[in-house]
Amino acid sequence: MSVNSNLPLLNHPIEEPSVFTPVGLIDDVRRSRGIPDGELPAVCILDFDGDLCDWLSGQGLAKPVPSWPCFHTTMYAIQFEGGSCGLIPRTIGGPYAVLIAEQLAAAGVKVILGLTSAGRVSPDLPVPCLVVTTAAIRDEGTSLHYLPAGRQVHCPAPIAPFLTSELARTKWPVRCGTVWTTDAPYRETQSQLEAWAQESVLAVEMQAASLFAFGTARAVAVGLVAIVSNAVDHAGQQFDTGTQDDGLRILQACFRAARAFLEATAIRHQAT
Repeated sequence: MSVNSNLPLLNHPIEEPSVFTPVGLIDDVRRSRGIPDGELPAVCILDFDGDLCDWLSGQGLAKPVPSWPCFHTTMYAIQFEGGSCGLIPRTIGGPYAVLIAEQLAAAGVKVILGLTSAGRVSPDLPVPCLVVTTAAIRDEGTSLHYLPAGRQVHCPAPIAPFLTSELARTKWPVRCGTVWTTDAPYRETQSQLEAWAQESVLAVEMQAASLFAFGTARAVAVGLVAIVSNAVDHAGQQFDTGTQDDGLRILQACFRAARAFLEATAIRHQAT
């Protein structure tokens, strides 16, 4: 018997199909709430904090999408040059982000991006800044339901170069690299921060490992941008995420990157 056989998170039968599926839930939502059929935006961004979505909605720039079949959330759409971008607010933490991502993928969304707040781990990182996440330390539980236990998971889609290029146009400092995903932000310790900093981890947040594991297991294009807004050793303003106009520029840059990624992917498929 395995030493870990009594630890459910380390003994999940990931090779077995689920008996509860997002497709089934979508069908139930449509039926029970009379949700109309309709095409969803190809790109959807999960807005961790929700403040940006609130502001965009209040300004009349983002409008609810009536065809989004979900019990738990409202999807908004904002129009950018080149198309419509979906936006779902307050998808806080890995379990909730993946719950919604499963339904987005099942409903036909092509690219799912997380836009999350984060704390600084690397002392060399400016605050505030943007981190395009290429890998995540798996210090959470959701990823263990999708992939065998392991130390980290890489972003399953080659979208980082597109995000880096577009986000650089916002004039924010942009870095690429690994983040530490935790389920318990109030249990981060100094020794952990120092240890992860020594391993070149840039920031700590609550979604990346879960989303990346889901994307890897389900072959879904996902990515994550972290707004690093605070640090325990930062003497300046904490939780500085910039102005709402900054947020709009970041959102638009993420959308442009996703569109460019989709176009490049289509070209590669045509060539093969």
